[in-house]
Amino acid sequence: MHTPCSAIAYSRHALERMFERAIAPQTVARLLAEGEIIAEYPDDRPHPSVLILGFDGQRPIHIVVAQEASTACCVVVTVYPPDATLWDEAFKIRRAK
Repeated sequence: MHTPCSAIAYSRHALERMFERAIAPQTVARLLAEGEIIAEYPDDRPHPSVLILGFDGQRPIHIVVAQEASTACCVVVTVYPPDATLWDEAFKIRRAK
């Protein structure tokens, strides 16, 4: 993130996807701190968001997270393992359609 998260909140969608994909909240918290921002979405509402790439062992994971400017609370929007057919071999650049 641009600044460290003061706290982490999860959208219902993110929690459902994490459960379906066996991604623990501790893993998400670690990747928010260690991961690499690979895309920024400044026009997202209600808060700008970013796409973070991190790895849980060899497993790549993308996290879309918004940060509330006034509180620095990170709101996890969704979490998913990127599809290798849609992303380059480093999982950083979406392939052209």
